[in-house]
Amino acid sequence: MTSPNGPAPAPDDSPLPARPRLIATDLDGTLLHDDKYVSDRTIAALAAAEEAGIEVFFVTGRPARWMDVVSEHVHGHGLAICANGAAVVDLHAGGKLLQVRPLERDTALAVVHALRDAAPGTTFAVEQSTGIHYEPTYPPFHQDPGATVATAEKLLQVQERVQEQAQGEQAEDGSAAPVLKLLAHHPDLTPDGFLAVARTAVGDRATITRSSPSALLEVSGPGVSKASTLALCCAQRGISSDEVVAFGDMPNDLEMLTWAGTSYAMGNAHPDVLAAASGRTVTNNEDGVAIVIEQIVARRLADER
Repeated sequence: MTSPNGPAPAPDDSPLPARPRLIATDLDGTLLHDDKYVSDRTIAALAAAEEAGIEVFFVTGRPARWMDVVSEHVHGHGLAICANGAAVVDLHAGGKLLQVRPLERDTALAVVHALRDAAPGTTFAVEQSTGIHYEPTYPPFHQDPGATVATAEKLLQVQERVQEQAQGEQAEDGSAAPVLKLLAHHPDLTPDGFLAVARTAVGDRATITRSSPSALLEVSGPGVSKASTLALCCAQRGISSDEVVAFGDMPNDLEMLTWAGTSYAMGNAHPDVLAAASGRTVTNNEDGVAIVIEQIVARRLADER
């Protein structure tokens, strides 16, 4: 395959898999340029992979409602994994939720209390399947003007409405919707320092990771990650981890990169990601994902001749 920008080799330490069946790629800092758009070169590479019989999964920390930037570029199955593995959505159907792996509300409350004790000054947001809600002192989400502003305890303590939902009576304000993840922000701690404090305080009660350059943590249910949900989707297709190529740049990609048979850290990746991946490509702004896909497709076409 020849791209509009001409061929560009991946770095020498980047292995090319023999016969991959699925490509799993993060979005922000990985597939998307820093302007949050997909380049023409990457669009062409994604289409070429699908045409060559290689499925592409977008695997992101983003919620389904923020997937418009790539919804036109998913082919075939139309699926994406959102909220760090808490949701599988159908982008062909406008982001319809097909599977949810929620964070139980009592677990989320326990995490809130643990982090308030371990890192005073922490503020929280609650990401639900219907939207995000946050505390008064949490950095506001300008993308979600309809968010409810209240304490985390108030946002999470709606057990009676959860019971109504189970009986088929959805609350009008959506407050009974599943919790996909809890977000925790600290104004002073370093990002990695906050992550270490939180994991020590919470233990195995929840999965805690991060993808932001600020001290913003993402909390999912125990065992919920990009990797575990991707593994479920692959198992449904009869695809093994050895047949998966994964791309990422931040700590929330680590499990996925180590699970996949072949993985690439972006040139702009976090040091832990650079150390964990089996290979490395150039930065997101240099179309690092597209470069590797072009080489994979070119080799497959050559093998078929």
